Order: sequence, then structure tokens, then C-alpha cells
Amino acid sequence: MTAPGPQIGSPIGVIAGGGALPFAVADAVQARQMTPLLIGLRGFCDPNEIARYRHHWISIGQFGRLKRLLRAEHCRDVVFIGSLIRPALTSVRLDWGALRVLPSVMAAYRGGDDHLLTSIGRIFEREGFRLHGVKDVAPELLMPPGELTRIAPDAGHRTDIARGRAVLAALSPFDIGQAVIVIEGHVVAVEDIGGTDALLANLARLRAQGRIAGKPGRGVLVKAPKSGQDLRFDLPTLGPRTIEGVAAAGLAGIAVAAGNTLVAEPQAMIAAADRAGLFVTGVAE
Repeated sequence: MTAPGPQIGSPIGVIAGGGALPFAVADAVQARQMTPLLIGLRGFCDPNEIARYRHHWISIGQFGRLKRLLRAEHCRDVVFIGSLIRPALTSVRLDWGALRVLPSVMAAYRGGDDHLLTSIGRIFEREGFRLHGVKDVAPELLMPPGELTRIAPDAGHRTDIARGRAVLAALSPFDIGQAVIVIEGHVVAVEDIGGTDALLANLARLRAQGRIAGKPGRGVLVKAPKSGQDLRFDLPTLGPRTIEGVAAAGLAGIAVAAGNTLVAEPQAMIAAADRAGLFVTGVAE
């Protein structure tokens, strides 16, 4: 187990959105004999799970409160992790600390998700905090190269994977999504603001309506971060729920960027994929 670099101090602030990943990061930090300090985002972070750790709560827009909490806890090093739905700026109640940086926040909202997250990261850094990615604090949560499952992709699947990676690379400048579905050489769906679960659910509906020509058991979900993306934020993620969606959509498996994709609940995910006869593979960049 590799220790975080010397530039990372304890406690490590974990700004926690939804899902299981914030707690997996916290457990990895504890396994390194360091202290995680969880800051739960109201409406997203699981209140039952966060109770297991030292924690505080904030609402989106409480930048001033967040700064005060981190400084009171002598926490300079921070990681953002967990699912989060981008709110409309008009619906966010900004505290005084956020109002002080409002011009920067408004400028951040004028771009896509990657632009927004990177801009917010710069705001934090200007306030003296050091932002890190999961690769820095919990690299064991990232997808390794090669297959995790008993089944491996065949030559046809690998052709689809290459096509999917090329499509994602071409779409990267437009900051659209991090996933695409390719079936026997045909790009049939690209991730949008609805995310991967909605992408797979829509494909399952189209297949049920007879609008997908490819037979079940072919096709690949391909996921990768955008070219030039700040890899401290919003990495592609897969877990047991992704497996359920891929199986329901009638695909053969999943290919993701090794080293730059988060794996939630890996043991449960691998078991689910093996039961469904799907492959999960990490592709080296």
C-alpha cells in the first residue's frame, strides 16, 4: 500500500457527495494511519454512513462555512468525491464567503462540468487549500489494466472499444460526457447530462422496442475521462449499478480507462459481472 506523498497532511478533508465512494476514500485514508474529515453535502451525502466518521455538514453555496470548518480543523488538504447534480445558480443560496468570490463562481458556471469543477478548484487554491485527486490519496480505488472478470473481450469487442475511445477523444473538446456505447462498429449512444445510468436505461428501452439491430450479447460501454480534464475531479465511475444497467441493455461488457476510472464496491461489481457473463476491462491510456 503506497502512502500519500509528503505534500499531503492529516487530516484530509473529504468533500462528500452521494454514493459509496466518499466512504471508500475515507476508509483508504484511515488504512494509511491518516485522519479523514468528511464534509457532507446536504441532500447528497448519506447521513447514516457519514456518522461513522468525524464530520460536518454544509449546503451547496456555503463556501464561507466550508473554509471556516476546514481551517478550524487545521485541514489544508482536500479531495472532492461522490455524485452531485449540478444545481442552477439561481437556486443556490450563497453565504458571505461565496458572495465574495461570486464573479469567479458565475464565470465557472458559463462552461461545461469540467470547466466548472476546475474553476472551483482554482478558487479553493487561491484560498490556500491544496486539492488532490483519488490517485493521490486512495489509488487502490482506481481501475487497474486488464480484465477483472472471468470473461475477456474478443477481437470484435476490442474493435468496438477502439471505436468508442476514438469517439470520446473527438468529443472531449465539447465537454459532453464520458461514456459511449458501440455495437459491432456502430456508435449507438453517447452520454449526456443524464449520466451513464440514463444512457443504459435508454438503450434498454430502444432494444425492447426493436430499434437496436445488434443481437443481445454484443456491444460495449466505453468510459474514459475527457482529454485535458483535470483528473482531480469527476473521474468516470463504475460499480454494481453499472453492471445491472449493462446487463439490462444487452451489452457484452465494459471497457474503461485504466488508472483514471473509479471502481465502487469492486468485489460486488466483479461478482455481479461474472454472474451476468459480462467482461470488465481496464484499457491503458
